[in-house]
Amino acid sequence: MENTTIALEIKGKMNPEFERILSEEAIEFLIQLQHKFNGRRLELLEKRVVRQKEIDGGKMPDFLPETREIREGDWRVAPIPEDLLDRRVEITGPVERKMIINALNSGAYVFMADCEDSSAPTWDNVIQGQINLRDAVDRTIDFTNPKNNKFYQLNDKTATLLVRPRGWHLEEKHLLLDGEVMSGSLVDFGLYFFHNAKKSLEMGTGPYFYLPKLESHLEARLWNDVFVFAQDYVGVPQGTIKATVLVETILASFELNEILYELRNHSAGLNCGRWDYIFSYIKKFSQHSDKVLPNRAEVGMTVPFMKNYSDLVIQVCHNRGIHAMGGMAAQIPIKGDEEANQKAVEKVSNDKKREAMAGHDGTWVAHPGLVLVALEQFNKYMPHANQIGKKREDVNVSAEGLLVPCKGSITKAGLELNIDVAIQYLESWLGGNGCVPIYNLMEDAATAEISRAQVWQWLKHESKLDSGETITKELVEALIPEQLKKIGKLVGTERYANGYYKKATEIFRELVFRDDFVEFLTLPAYQEI
Repeated sequence: MENTTIALEIKGKMNPEFERILSEEAIEFLIQLQHKFNGRRLELLEKRVVRQKEIDGGKMPDFLPETREIREGDWRVAPIPEDLLDRRVEITGPVERKMIINALNSGAYVFMADCEDSSAPTWDNVIQGQINLRDAVDRTIDFTNPKNNKFYQLNDKTATLLVRPRGWHLEEKHLLLDGEVMSGSLVDFGLYFFHNAKKSLEMGTGPYFYLPKLESHLEARLWNDVFVFAQDYVGVPQGTIKATVLVETILASFELNEILYELRNHSAGLNCGRWDYIFSYIKKFSQHSDKVLPNRAEVGMTVPFMKNYSDLVIQVCHNRGIHAMGGMAAQIPIKGDEEANQKAVEKVSNDKKREAMAGHDGTWVAHPGLVLVALEQFNKYMPHANQIGKKREDVNVSAEGLLVPCKGSITKAGLELNIDVAIQYLESWLGGNGCVPIYNLMEDAATAEISRAQVWQWLKHESKLDSGETITKELVEALIPEQLKKIGKLVGTERYANGYYKKATEIFRELVFRDDFVEFLTLPAYQEI
């Protein structure tokens, strides 16, 4: 196959396996998607910029007066397939081959294969990930570990597969159409759907998705239009696609009904993407000193603005007859320290108990070792397939309730941890790994975003540590070498010398010391991979 087909230029290195994914037929589908929908995508991204300027100027989010009829209307989303009725525990991870097998075998009810926050979008990761997904759908996926010859294959019973494409803001620089980079969202969705829609139906399931980073119902409408076109194009019935929207931006929480309405024929509910939601809160209100948040560890799901958001998601979803999924427990099992491991397990258990009792229909874990911990709580407090009948009529969330900041302290240890985690994550991402265990938590782009965003905001507003010391550029500059020395000891001399720590530190400095706020750290970092 040539490195150009029609008007598409492929910048990435090709091999025979890649040519099967990037077949002429698949490329023609991508071209159609890009031609029909990329213009609207770019317009919606520009609307984000305009809205951000309004918020910077003091125009706070509110429920939309023009969509009141949708919020107050009596409508429900379309019924969902049987294999999505019970989603009590979901696991997520990147589209790496062994990860996919282990996740599908984990005992979780759903596996969200992630092309977004936990996958660094190198060319090899993007296309090899599609190969892995194709093999998972047709159940031929296996893997032999070259280090120990351990063989991995699927169990007879596996989790239901959902795929998360990249968000609307991300692009695929290795594919150019008429000289213009293609949408990462449309590439990830398009390749997976084209190759697997019919096969997944043959296997008794369907093409199911998670949609990230939406900021408005108009962005949901664009996805819905993509779905309608795609289903007609490949010849599957309308409504075959089912998609769960991650509510991980503060603006989306004001348009929950509207988002479900736009996707009502393709909806599989909403999910509380808690870490991105915290990041979005910091980002959207970055210019407002009264919205500064304390240490990340103190911004849990029980603080008012987070509790109100999750309660509202439950109420809205159940009113519309669909699932309201809980958020990610970032803890991972701790080997060699039983006491610390037990504390981590208890944190996860308590978090899942809270979610199940509140009315969530399922939850996320980051590690197979915690599937049973989450299952125990949902089995206890959710005896049926879901809790959609739990209407939460007690919930009455105002706009102010979604915006109120939480109280807490900013400590030197919290500042140091943010510097540390942001640099370690960026280093790993630059090396092609977007899912990183750091200090017994599974970090992805969302948690790294919180870390660097907090440092920027604390600097911007000259926040004070609990010791009384003002957070300044000089203080942060002084702490960076200390954290790098600590990281060096942690990972070892050879790993540190051969890693991307210098470039990661440069990107971190650029992000936190500039006057304006960079919307996503993955945007400048993407130019380095």
